[in-house]
Amino acid sequence: MTTKVPCEPDELRTLFLFEALTDEQLAVLCSNGHIEHYQPGPICVEGEPATCFYVLIEGELTMSKLSGGQDIETNRTSQRGVYCGAWRAFTGGKQKSYDASVHVTKPSRFFVMDAPVFAQFMRDQFPMAVHLLDGIAVGTDRTRRIIDNREKLLALGRLSAGLTHQLNNPAAATARAAAELRGRVAGMRQKLAMLADGTFTSDALRALVRMQQEVVEQVAKSASQELSALEATDREDAVGEWLEEHGVEDAWDIAPTFVEGGIDTDWLERISAGVDELPSTSLAGAIHWFNYTVEIELLLNQIAEASKRISALVADAKQYSQMDRAPFQVVDVHDLLRSTLSMFADRLGKDAKAPNAITVVKDLDKSLPEIPCYPGDLNQVWTNIIDNALAAMGDEGGTLTIRTCREQETMARIEICDTGPGIPEDVRQHIFEPFFTTKPVGEGTGLGLDLAFNIVVKKHRGDLRVESVPGETRFIVLLPLETAPLVDDVVDDAVDDAAPEE
Repeated sequence: MTTKVPCEPDELRTLFLFEALTDEQLAVLCSNGHIEHYQPGPICVEGEPATCFYVLIEGELTMSKLSGGQDIETNRTSQRGVYCGAWRAFTGGKQKSYDASVHVTKPSRFFVMDAPVFAQFMRDQFPMAVHLLDGIAVGTDRTRRIIDNREKLLALGRLSAGLTHQLNNPAAATARAAAELRGRVAGMRQKLAMLADGTFTSDALRALVRMQQEVVEQVAKSASQELSALEATDREDAVGEWLEEHGVEDAWDIAPTFVEGGIDTDWLERISAGVDELPSTSLAGAIHWFNYTVEIELLLNQIAEASKRISALVADAKQYSQMDRAPFQVVDVHDLLRSTLSMFADRLGKDAKAPNAITVVKDLDKSLPEIPCYPGDLNQVWTNIIDNALAAMGDEGGTLTIRTCREQETMARIEICDTGPGIPEDVRQHIFEPFFTTKPVGEGTGLGLDLAFNIVVKKHRGDLRVESVPGETRFIVLLPLETAPLVDDVVDDAVDDAAPEE
């Protein structure tokens, strides 16, 4: 419950904020504002529309910011003249929402003006100052947007190079397999004329086609079975010896293909028995025909696997970029992490080019529910943190750990850890500051982690922090499981924790 009373110019003059104003200016303030008495409780709440400008006359207030779903006190003061609320209403950004929550801890009095009236007073009475502050606000905002966009484009460029490399491998494999397949099909046509020494009956052809279909089915089954190097060598020796004993030319060239297709000596005995029942049919000719059959099926498998890989990469790229999706969604955070990791595949694990590849360890809590978020923005957060982690580990390699779990039942906790040299304390306390970077001039903008902080803390009402010791650096992201994030405009505003004091 508040009480409104008129204000007196003489009382306003006792506050440091107004002490240099003229009598006419003080009169304008009093005619357009008023004094309000507040009992302990909230005055304004972070994120709500910024409607009023407040100046403390007497009493005590606290300021707080949301972090990790909790209100964290950032300032407590009883100094007369401290201001809060819509104090940036006259700047170029036209403050849309309160930057912080303000509570009074005991009965207090404030000078209060509506935000539009306060903004007009500043423009009328201090036009030059307002123009200068507008210029600073607009210039800072423009610079931040340009550098933020450049940061995103740099990250996209790095990821695009990796994605191109990943797509090139299956595409090249498909082209090679298709070229070989063309030759095998041509050879298959020629082999049809070589299957028999004499007349080739329809019954014989039907029997061979039936055996050929059985071979095709066996190749399909073998695709899901992996042999060790020792097992494969033993089977190749056995198949090669069998073929050689039965007078098949190129026996040792055929053996690896048969083994890869799942054809062992038992299968060869079945084929031999079937061919023996066919008049004027050559075993060697049949073996070579079946060899072409196996080769064709294996090449088709290669093309299918390469096509699946390309489709998976395109799907991951689409998930990562969030094309054809609404900006705000309820999604599985694991899908976002997976799609981002796929963009770094050329630098991770078996696909990495570096001799000391980086191993990825995943410790994921699959029971985490879907979260309300801006997926494209969160992918940018993962990108910036993972890119820094890989840079920290460098060519020496290491382990990148992705871990998810619940935090106090209301938050999703995502940890991205690396085994790099760690971040020194004097650097760690500045890493979320804009334009702060330890990279050489021209190699870093210093906005990657600042952008990540804005997205997590200001846009999603979460928390982003770092813990680091030599050999382990851990970035911790907390995201609300249910609380809806703020509107996009909040991220673009320059948010200040508390109003300055004299």
